Amino acid sequence: MSDEFETLLVGGLPEEGEADSLHILEQYGVKPMLIEEMQRNPNFFSDRKALKKIKAIIKEYQPDIVHTHAAKAGALGRKAAADCGVPVILHTFHGHVFHSYFNKFKTEIFRQIEKRLASKSSGIIAISDIQKDELVNVFKIAPEHKVKVIPLGFDLNPFHENLVEKRGKVRTEYHLTDEIAVAIVGRLAPIKNHDLFLEAVKLTQEKTKQKLVFFIVGDGELRDELEAKVNVLKSETGADIRFTSWIRDIKTFNAGMDIICLTSNNEGTPVSLIEAQATNKPVVTTDVGGVRDIVLEGETGFIVPKGDSLAFAEKLLLLTENKELRNRMSEKGWGFIKDTFHYARLVKDMEEYYKELLALKK
Repeated sequence: MSDEFETLLVGGLPEEGEADSLHILEQYGVKPMLIEEMQRNPNFFSDRKALKKIKAIIKEYQPDIVHTHAAKAGALGRKAAADCGVPVILHTFHGHVFHSYFNKFKTEIFRQIEKRLASKSSGIIAISDIQKDELVNVFKIAPEHKVKVIPLGFDLNPFHENLVEKRGKVRTEYHLTDEIAVAIVGRLAPIKNHDLFLEAVKLTQEKTKQKLVFFIVGDGELRDELEAKVNVLKSETGADIRFTSWIRDIKTFNAGMDIICLTSNNEGTPVSLIEAQATNKPVVTTDVGGVRDIVLEGETGFIVPKGDSLAFAEKLLLLTENKELRNRMSEKGWGFIKDTFHYARLVKDMEEYYKELLALKK
């Protein structure tokens, strides 16, 4: 943000098996206030303690704006801000839990909670037009006039720099020569549907004569279960599938890959696909969340129906068999995302919206 704004970042801690992003804050010289009790899973006692701490921070800091992100921080942060009389309260939906996470009863509880929180919010930010439509028309979280679309923004230049050098480093580290490297990046959790990825790997492996290596990047609750399935798949097909756990320097790792995949059942705007295209990698992804806003179908990657392993494998096979197609898609990725998802645009959009909401309070 510009010098016109003074900011304070408050956050919780990651779940077990989930990587934190504190190294990014260190890179930009940001010192956050971390609340140990603010955790993803609902817990009456820890949530109550976290709420009390957030209120104390707000009373001391006296902000004009409280801007929340993610479900737990969004709920506790907005309640605390409303209780403390903060003039402007807004929330960004990076994704949502209104399908594919919980059963109908639990999903409806979360929908009602978010609807009530939205009524206390000055504004709601959706990160894609598709997400806005879901929030307004499908799940009826907030009226249309209260929801503004502001796409994500990143410092993407480091992903596009020194690609040849970074690719050589990764290929050497993982002992890759002429193999085609395919990666999926994300939490090892049910919503990411790694089973579909493994089904597509099996179908692709059975039909190709290319030498392929598949990387599963990330960690989480399904690690042991997925490793067991991978061991079976290896014995059946001879596929080379490797777990890497979390990789901090993903911009370098991506450079060594040839194709990046996403198989999720639900997403907001998948950052891994934006980062993949910034490193000139074609993608294969399920048609979820705001994917169609960040991938040019048939030009920078392929988008297939959610849960369709046959369609996913078909597009993955098409890319593994056709180097010219991979190169053509690679060339278009950076040109498409470099301006649309640059942080300078995000900051400009956000500052304008902040001022608009503050003006309404005068």
